[in-house]
Amino acid sequence: MRYSFYKSIFLYVFFFQNTFAQTKIRKADVIIYGGTSAAITAAVQVKKMGKSVIIVSPDKHLGGLSSGGLGFTDTGNKQVIGGLSREFYQRLYTHYQNTNSWKWQKREEYGNKGQGTPALDGANRTMWIFEPHAAEQVFEDFVKENKLLVYRNEWLDRSAKGITKTSGSIRSFRTLSGQVYEGKMFIDATYEGDLMAAAGVSYHVGREANSVYGEKWNGVQTEVFQHGHHFKAKISPYIVENDPKSGLLPEVSAEPAGEYGSGDNKIQAYCFRMCLSNHPENRIPFAKPDGYDPARYELYARVFASGWRETFDKFDAIPNRKTDTNNHGPFSTDYIGKNYDYPEASYERRQQIIKEHELYQKGLMYFLQNDSRVPNDVKEKMQQWGLPKDEFIDNGNWPHQLYIREARRMIGKFVMKEADALGKTVVPNPVGMGSYALDSHNAQRYVKTTEGRPDVYVQNEGDIGVHPDKPYSIAYESILPKENECKNLLVPVCVSSSHIAYGSIRMEPVFMILGQSAAVAAVMAINAKTIPHKIPYSKLKTELLKEKQVLEL
Repeated sequence: MRYSFYKSIFLYVFFFQNTFAQTKIRKADVIIYGGTSAAITAAVQVKKMGKSVIIVSPDKHLGGLSSGGLGFTDTGNKQVIGGLSREFYQRLYTHYQNTNSWKWQKREEYGNKGQGTPALDGANRTMWIFEPHAAEQVFEDFVKENKLLVYRNEWLDRSAKGITKTSGSIRSFRTLSGQVYEGKMFIDATYEGDLMAAAGVSYHVGREANSVYGEKWNGVQTEVFQHGHHFKAKISPYIVENDPKSGLLPEVSAEPAGEYGSGDNKIQAYCFRMCLSNHPENRIPFAKPDGYDPARYELYARVFASGWRETFDKFDAIPNRKTDTNNHGPFSTDYIGKNYDYPEASYERRQQIIKEHELYQKGLMYFLQNDSRVPNDVKEKMQQWGLPKDEFIDNGNWPHQLYIREARRMIGKFVMKEADALGKTVVPNPVGMGSYALDSHNAQRYVKTTEGRPDVYVQNEGDIGVHPDKPYSIAYESILPKENECKNLLVPVCVSSSHIAYGSIRMEPVFMILGQSAAVAAVMAINAKTIPHKIPYSKLKTELLKEKQVLEL
């Protein structure tokens, strides 16, 4: 999320701190906290089933990553994407059938390449690759057409007084503005799981040891290289090459990597999924960011000097001569090791972390366009790219959403594990499906050691990409807290999962699927005057299939 509003929010809190008791309570059958894609599909589903719903969004912009730069959709097997999630991509298909949607490029000039699927799929009338503003408009259309009540820039009061629980159920929560939201059911659809945590639900941050769930790809993964995001050449991590006394280069950790397979508190790296344009009339060159220090990119310069030339491999084309630019290589847009405290951090600290990521990434782009250490062929090509003038226009054309690949993960009634996400088990009571690879980005960059002694080169750790045997089902109980912890909360984003299983579940189409399924369960529980834990699965399954959810193949 973007936290550029914090200063005003905190002033607002202080100003209204003596008027909380006078605030009118806002009530609905279902209260959804979050502005992500999952939040919107959940709200649409509640409204479809005839219940009242309020979206309490800390964000101004709706859709999370789906409208925040991630336009090159991680589809996996698109057959498993049903319900409102599929409708989202069908609406984008309709958008791109309009000639007026192709302002900077003719439709026939677009390459139509997706992740293992055509971008524009005429047979299924789906569009899997899209511009941020087009996606955001779809979410806003969902809001308008369904007359959804959305309160934006509303931040959960995460203090002990922020949530009122009665007999193990949430009765209401308060936001920093002093506003109170009361409901029968609650859905936490944030990337961070703040409502879940405040409600006293168990969760985990970091990587479990492989021994915890009998896994192979969890925990520390030294010397495991699934993608190309590692140092293939031996590059010195020291300021003066091969001289430990000179100190470490920026962006290299002095901490030991840890024992293979052991658990830690490290999480996979974050970045902004940049939307770039190479159209001369629609691009803004990268300016030198505040505090720019070219020395912090010396490691990247050494990567180039080693002969590496993969800079543009993840400049994935989206319509109108734009990209969804993602991390690629040993040194790239992932700000490795700088997010460990983000999940539990205060709003103020999160704002700082987000700004640090922004300045790092903008500095990286400036470096690539201007530094003499960058090979001329790379620099000249990079100078053709810039931020698009017609995206994120109220945020300096920079994405409003940091890619929170992983934060808190609930420890719920059922934990999705590696074997489940690899399609090797029969998962109980499915409410959706996933199919993407178990995908974790690097969690640390360290000085490689041999027999306990510092070696002379740097390496990354944590990058995993293991493909499942087949699409897999996601258990209903993985979006439910334990009954004795909270009886009326569903969690479709920070689901109950191990770190490595979450590496596959964490895709935007899946979040939309689980958001819709959570909403169905919430409404059924209200109608039956019970809690979500006690809904007969056979009845839930019937309703989900009516809504065109895909539960198993």
